[in-house]
Amino acid sequence: MVQGMAISDVHKHFQAKMTDAEFATLSSFIFQEFGIKMPLQKKLLLQGRLRSRLNARKIDSFTEYINFLFSSEGKQIELVNMIDVVTTNKTDFFREPEHFDFLYENILTEKLPIKKHSEVYKVWSAGCSTGEEPYTIAIILSEFKALHPDFDFHIYATDISTRVLQFASQAVYPESKAAVIPLSMKKNYLLKHKDAEKKDVRIVPSIRSKITFERHNLMEIEKFRHSEFDLIFCRNTLIYFDRKTQIQVLGNLCNKLKKSGYLIIGHSESILDNNILPLQRIKPTIYSKVVTNKTTTA
Repeated sequence: MVQGMAISDVHKHFQAKMTDAEFATLSSFIFQEFGIKMPLQKKLLLQGRLRSRLNARKIDSFTEYINFLFSSEGKQIELVNMIDVVTTNKTDFFREPEHFDFLYENILTEKLPIKKHSEVYKVWSAGCSTGEEPYTIAIILSEFKALHPDFDFHIYATDISTRVLQFASQAVYPESKAAVIPLSMKKNYLLKHKDAEKKDVRIVPSIRSKITFERHNLMEIEKFRHSEFDLIFCRNTLIYFDRKTQIQVLGNLCNKLKKSGYLIIGHSESILDNNILPLQRIKPTIYSKVVTNKTTTA
């Protein structure tokens, strides 16, 4: 039982039903604020996830919740909580491994020695979820740094959900999640729990210090204060946007990408009508920024 609430009250919140009109209002608001599209078939999903917020706020109906969310107080204190439960976060270490092979073998090994890169190599992991992606990137860059001591890097990892960012910053994962990491890398970059009965591992401090986690909405690029990046990962995030919003987000990413910098998207995503974006396709899902617009399609 929730403290201070009767069992009947808790039951009432869990049974709250969302009307089509309420769903339309909420889905429209989510799209306007975050660019995330929610078709009508996701009504039950949204209803189920938001019931926890009704419960937390001791609100009896979705209409009452909407009124609170749209109030000045609600926008300040509830908006972050709402998007935390709405967003889906699924990721793994070395997910879509071809991207990390390309990073090491093509971007780092082939390009950087020629360029004699003396500045800090800057990477943005956009939509980083629970942190497996930026930690994987950091491991790959650390492997390269071991052979090139003058090379230095930093990773900025962002997500719209404060909940997953808090988890990611702790850098603690079940051993089962780390099973895909090669053994040599496990020895170098993972710490086992002191209590042998706890099957957790933690990323080593040298890797954690190379990553800055912060909340960011990809629709609000002007609020992202960091300068241009050498490499941007934005994988399995575009699929939540409609085509118009995808182009807007991709344009925002391009504005933060250095000339000849790389953008990597997910294997389930594509960039169509690419003539309005300063991107050249290198391989499927891997792009390089160019000065003039290209008509390449993916």
